[in-house]
Amino acid sequence: MSKEGINLARKGKIAVLTIDRPQRKNAFNEYMFSCLEKAACELKKTLPRCLVITGAGNKAFSAGFDVSPDNPMISSIAGSAGKQDSAPVEKVIGKVRKAVDDLFALPVPIIAAINGLAYGGGAELSVRCDMRVMDPEAVICFSEVRLGLMPDWGGGPALVRLIGPSRAADLILTARRVEAGEALHMGLVNRISRPGQALEEAVSLAEKIAANGPKAVIHALEVIRQSMNLSFQKALDLEAEKAVSLIMSGECIYGVAAFLEKKEPEFPDIV
Repeated sequence: MSKEGINLARKGKIAVLTIDRPQRKNAFNEYMFSCLEKAACELKKTLPRCLVITGAGNKAFSAGFDVSPDNPMISSIAGSAGKQDSAPVEKVIGKVRKAVDDLFALPVPIIAAINGLAYGGGAELSVRCDMRVMDPEAVICFSEVRLGLMPDWGGGPALVRLIGPSRAADLILTARRVEAGEALHMGLVNRISRPGQALEEAVSLAEKIAANGPKAVIHALEVIRQSMNLSFQKALDLEAEKAVSLIMSGECIYGVAAFLEKKEPEFPDIV
């Protein structure tokens, strides 16, 4: 196991991705983004039935982008504004977005176990997940504007789709801290865990999902993810199309047979 990086562990049909840089509150530098990109590639080759993302230690999910001078990404864009040369900035944001977008393009449910502070890009990572389990002592903060920056990991559009434009404006433009109770109330997170149990409860949620038909989960998830970008009628059409495809796959044979026999279904993995 490396001292710093992105660590992947398989727990049965579940994968757990740990952002492992606790000495910097799990903030991302250039190396960390490269690790994230490699992890996404590895997961794509052998898909889990569900993915859980968390941070190493008990203090931080992720503090987002590491703005320290020793981050090569910072040195590469220093002076870009003064020189009016956007190419280095575009390259950095392109690298960030490729790593993050590749991860969230995986066609499996992704759950954030927010075990501590989630600031800036860390908050963005959390809202790009399909679901979120939050420790009662954790804090979410879209802190970028305090630094004269803005969300650029895809978290802005994701937050708007999650809680609506008005609430998203409140969180992004004020950069205020959101504690667990308020996060649950506004729909920013799905569940508040017991103290110190965000990862364990996120894994338990993932296991419940993984026990269901994997093709059924993937088909339903695709409709869920795409519906916000489609008209209502097109979303209905997509749902019907995916339902037909799912039934034709034959996966329901296992589920229905187990139901009739009053047994727990055992669905085959997707090859």
